[in-house]
Amino acid sequence: MIKILIVEDQTMLRNSLEYLINGQNDMEVVGTVDDAAKAPGLCRELQPDLVLMDVVTKNNTTGIHASGIHFTADIRKEFPDIKIVIMTGLPEITFVEEARRAGAHSFVYKEMDNEHLFHVIRTTMKGYSIYSGSSDHMPFAASFTEKEIAVIRLVCKGMARDEIAKKMNVSESMIKQYITSILDKTGFDSISKFAIYAVGQGLVAPDIH
Repeated sequence: MIKILIVEDQTMLRNSLEYLINGQNDMEVVGTVDDAAKAPGLCRELQPDLVLMDVVTKNNTTGIHASGIHFTADIRKEFPDIKIVIMTGLPEITFVEEARRAGAHSFVYKEMDNEHLFHVIRTTMKGYSIYSGSSDHMPFAASFTEKEIAVIRLVCKGMARDEIAKKMNVSESMIKQYITSILDKTGFDSISKFAIYAVGQGLVAPDIH
């Protein structure tokens, strides 16, 4: 029996996942929570085999978003045997690589069908990784460098070029080069227009901490 902890802040989806997973003969939901910050404590208490982790959850203490990816890294350090499947409905350009760096075993999008989710859970428990559908959801991500992504994030937070240069500890001329490269790759004629597009399409979620 695969013991699963669900971390999801949308009540209807969380309840639906619990119902569907408990309907499988080889799976059991041992706990659910709406705040990723509470996941490590529940792992200590419930000892799940696998955590189904949403990327963006509401932190009930601070009121800001709590990153499931951040707490994935915490869980992996403390509980190396627990498998983690990251799930998201946002095509944010950094989520896939951040999930890999955090140690998530698999990564899926919420629009997948039920059978695919069950397949990902079972396959992950067997020691395999599935990072599904990333190229379809992130039209520009494959061509951005790590520095360019950092610039995009800071522009989407409303920072000016000189502020970005100071934050990244590089010259303003270097930031200008990064911006020129970003515009060449995306076809936009200004970084402000691309920032508006990126946030509007969910390619960047600047308010996630």
